[in-house]
Amino acid sequence: MRHTISVLVENTFGAFDRVATMFSAKGFNIHSISIGETEFKEISRMTIVTSGDKQLIDQIVKQLNRLIDTIKVTDLTENAKTERELALITVSFAKGGIEEIKNIADIFRGKIVDINNKSMMIEVTGPPEKIDAIINVLMPFGIKEMARSGTVALRRGEQIRPNNEYSNNK
Repeated sequence: MRHTISVLVENTFGAFDRVATMFSAKGFNIHSISIGETEFKEISRMTIVTSGDKQLIDQIVKQLNRLIDTIKVTDLTENAKTERELALITVSFAKGGIEEIKNIADIFRGKIVDINNKSMMIEVTGPPEKIDAIINVLMPFGIKEMARSGTVALRRGEQIRPNNEYSNNK
């Protein structure tokens, strides 16, 4: 089963490397990982998508909590959450196919961000399932190149913590 794990870490040199090294050393798989500053510039949020049974995920959470830069680890899988991904997809088109591809982009609320006489690039954002769906629909046209950002996620209805008071689960 896929799990989405949110990790708040100190925004310091090497924090990302320690997380990636921990996954590699323990043989855990990462499907995607995204990291960026939070509303507090001294704290970054990592969103890690991985897979495994409950025992493996519990072990991943425990190992993440042991890392020195870790502030808080949350498995968002069972929580109400909002997940988003960004994809840039370059699609080939033949004469007459341009309108069909533009219509597909519109259906998925994507936008054309680059175009030339042989291909166009579509930007689309949404839940991972939406990104998978547009990729599936565009495959017959010939996807020349694609980049996906990886999932970013937040728990829905999370209360704002004033004064940077994050609890530490260690």
